[in-house]
Parts: sequence; structure tokens; C-alpha cells
Amino acid sequence: MKKLLLAMLVLGASAGTASAQVEIGLKLSPSVAYMRADGPTAYNFQNAKSKVTLGGGLVVDYFFGQNYAFSSGLWLTGKGGTISYMDVSSPGGSSMVTKEQKIGLQYLEVPVTVKLFTNDIATDTKLYFQLGGTLGGAIANRINGEKRYTDAATGKETEASKHFIVPDASALIGAGVEYQLGQSTKVFGGFSYHRGLFNIDKYFEDERGFQEVTLKNNEIALDLGLKF
Repeated sequence: MKKLLLAMLVLGASAGTASAQVEIGLKLSPSVAYMRADGPTAYNFQNAKSKVTLGGGLVVDYFFGQNYAFSSGLWLTGKGGTISYMDVSSPGGSSMVTKEQKIGLQYLEVPVTVKLFTNDIATDTKLYFQLGGTLGGAIANRINGEKRYTDAATGKETEASKHFIVPDASALIGAGVEYQLGQSTKVFGGFSYHRGLFNIDKYFEDERGFQEVTLKNNEIALDLGLKF
């Protein structure tokens, strides 16, 4: 009986190992990024313009079933956009004018997602759906294309990195098509939406005394990749 039980355990472990499969690849993701800006009516914070960015990185899909995979990796992602808001025109001034900031941010991100694959919809072709999120940290910051920013309302110069918190997290939803080229080579293409969860601002409220201002990242990406 003990020998039979041991044999069953070994067989089960072997089957689990055999069914587990890891696929590693690279992706390139041109995207449109913009800021979700909000604040009291008096400040009139708005998203003024989006920006086109380019990102990409490593993709790792760990299959725990024939059509189910835990998907992670390491991505370099560009985010930001142009915001507009109302502020005084100069130090000590009382007239309010519309100002803009062109924000450029770069993050290293780790996705924590699940991919769900259909059966073949055509020869060697499957649809996939991706759900989860990303965790990341800012590694570069620019305002109006510069690493330092001079606020016309105060006359003070600050580093762009002092305007934003380092960590960020996003909810992610995506879908696409994967095509098998050979025994272990696959190409894929799809779209994904990344909705920022953190208020990344630490300047307007902390340094300027603006109340209840929030800046959150948003991104719509075209994902193109190759798995080996």
C-alpha cells in the first residue's frame, strides 16, 4: 500500500512538472499616455494633451493549464502628458491665468497578470485576454522637457523628480492574437489599457498648498511581441 501511494505521488508530481511550461519573449509597446487630472473647480485641473511614448521589455508566461498562464516580466514604460490649471501669473500677483505643464515620466514595471487563451480560432492562432495589474517605480522625470522646473507663480526652481512620488500601480486589461510560427516560436499582437491607481503628485499640495489635487497615469498601448 505504501509503495502504491508513493508511486501515485511521484506520478502526480511528474505530471504536474510536465504540464507546467514557461514561455519567454520580448515585446515592443508604442502607446498613447495621458494624465487624469482633477482638483477643485477654482484650479480647473484638466488633461490638456496626450503624448506618444515607446516602451517594451521582457515577457514571461508561466502556464499552469493548457489555456491559462500567469504572465509577468520587466517593462520599461513611458508615461505622462500635458496638464492645464489656473494659477496666479507671477509672485504676489492676483490675476489668474491658465498654465500648462508637459510631464514626461519613465517607469520600470513588473506586471502581475493572468492570461486566458482560447482554443485555436484558425490554424495555430489563438485569442488571449489579459487581466491584472502592474507595480512600478519612476526612474526619470521631466517637466516641459527639462529636469528642473521654475514655477512662474513663485519664482522658485525645483527638480522635476521632487514633483512626483516614485511608486505607481496600474490596473491592466488587454486582448490580442497569438500565432505559432514554429515548435517554440510565437508572435503576438494586441491592445492593453493601463489605468493608474496612485495619485503621483507631491508638488501642488505639498509645496503650493493646493487642496485635493490628483494626478494619475493612464496609457493605451499597442503590444507587439515575439516569444521563443
